Amino acid sequence: MVLLKFLFSVFLANFCLASIEHDPGILLKESLDAKHLDHKYNNGEIVIRNSIDATPRTRHNKSKRRMKMKKKRFKCHVCESSECKNNTSLGDYVCENAITCWKSTVRDSSGNERVSRGCTTKFEHLPLYCSQKDINAGPKKRDASALSGLGTYNIECCTGDFCNNGSFPSLPQFKTEVTTDNSTDDMLKLSLAIFGPVFIVGLFAIAIILCMRRNHKRRLIDARNSKDADIYYASDDLLKRSHACGDSTLREYFDQSITSGSGSGLPLLIQRTLARQVTLAECIGRGRYGEVWRAIWHGENVAVKIFFSRDEESWKRETEIYSTVLLRHENILGYIGSDMTSRNSCTQLWLITHYYQLGSLFDHLNRTALTHHQMMTICLSISSGLVHLHTEIFGKQGKPAIAHRDLKSKNILVKMNGQCVIADMGLAVTHTQKDGKIDIGNNPKVGTKRYMAPEVLDESINMECFESLRRGDIYALGLVYWEVCRRTLSNGIAEEYKVPYYDVVPSDPSFEEMRKVVCVEGFRPSIPNRWTSDPLLNGMSKLMKECWHHNPNVRLPALRIKKSLYKMASNDENVKLTYNGEICV
Repeated sequence: MVLLKFLFSVFLANFCLASIEHDPGILLKESLDAKHLDHKYNNGEIVIRNSIDATPRTRHNKSKRRMKMKKKRFKCHVCESSECKNNTSLGDYVCENAITCWKSTVRDSSGNERVSRGCTTKFEHLPLYCSQKDINAGPKKRDASALSGLGTYNIECCTGDFCNNGSFPSLPQFKTEVTTDNSTDDMLKLSLAIFGPVFIVGLFAIAIILCMRRNHKRRLIDARNSKDADIYYASDDLLKRSHACGDSTLREYFDQSITSGSGSGLPLLIQRTLARQVTLAECIGRGRYGEVWRAIWHGENVAVKIFFSRDEESWKRETEIYSTVLLRHENILGYIGSDMTSRNSCTQLWLITHYYQLGSLFDHLNRTALTHHQMMTICLSISSGLVHLHTEIFGKQGKPAIAHRDLKSKNILVKMNGQCVIADMGLAVTHTQKDGKIDIGNNPKVGTKRYMAPEVLDESINMECFESLRRGDIYALGLVYWEVCRRTLSNGIAEEYKVPYYDVVPSDPSFEEMRKVVCVEGFRPSIPNRWTSDPLLNGMSKLMKECWHHNPNVRLPALRIKKSLYKMASNDENVKLTYNGEICV
């Protein structure tokens, strides 16, 4: 009996195990039957979540799998885009064994819409389609296309056979988004970031410079006003004072001067408009006529030539020549104005001109050796200035022909670009063909004896013939060219600077000594042997000989000399010329 009970128990246990293995869900105790679950599922009371849990989370994983296996499956319509219709026909594809059905409407960023129907057969796919808390919550936004940007979509999920039939979910009205190219804005911002600070810094720099200039002018005015008034300008009492020491005042000079006011007379500036504006800085030279000072006028450097009172005629003559209409030329010293002032109770005669830092040609040659290009620049600029002086310009306001009569290296100034200007017109003579008269002036002085032409030394010159005076300038020009060429490098060699006739007359020769050497002996400056091996210097030596010829009628005019220099310059590869044939400076 006991044995039978044992066998019955073993049989019963094996039967139960076999039943459990055949149907594992038989052990689950569910409070709802299948019809009740299906009813709630179809009515939406059971919402499908990511894991579709119908049982508490504390159940075993096997129980979850069994629950899933028991869920009811459905049939759904499947179509894409143009295949889909609101009234689905029998020709559409059908998805069987689906957990949920869905239909969707998708719009990309360009406004193109496409519709589709489908199903979900795996629980793992549910979060991708029906993970919304409220399936009918409305359209959502996502990346509808990685290339087209953001889009809008709306998906409706449902449970039931062919429940995804009918109309598709609607989307809100499409709003065209205007895409703007930000490249222009980016470039504008970049430009502002770069040039904005530069512009601000530039404004600050300009403001600082203006303040400095203003302070500098103020200091100059204060410094000038703090000086002794008798040194820099005359007072009203001085203008009215008679010449107790033999010196004339500016007012007396005005009373004695007669001018037509046409610009050819003496355009003197009154004391308070020029002399008070000029501050003497340093003395840069002395000569037989007076002193030359570097001065400051309106913040700029100017040269002030101060004549001694005994040389009043030279000051008057030079002022008159510089005031000549149409005299201005790039190779003639720039004239600013003339004035009379009193210093230590003595009258001073001021001639204010442009200032050239390099000084005279005499000083420049003493300290500098020249290249072929520099030599031609100097010689051509001197000849150009002399051509302008010797040439008469006809017209209503023309220019008379002018002979310099004291041309030498000390009366020629050098500009920073290497060109020269002719200065010191105290002995100049004017001539006009209209009346044929020569205006020599009242200055009894003569030029520098070392540069005097033979006809001047032997007193055979015809002072009534203006052409004779011009030929005297050509003789002096030849001597100046000799000084320049001696300092010109050829094969790396240049002679030491010397004045003309340095080897035959003393440093301050007399009139008779020069007449003997130049007129009686017919001596001329020697030509170094090295010049013959240099084509340019050899041509210059021939030009000099024609300039200082004993017979004045043989000497070349200034214009012919200028053309010859241009021809020699064009044939020398060391001389740089512009396209129009001018010397590069």
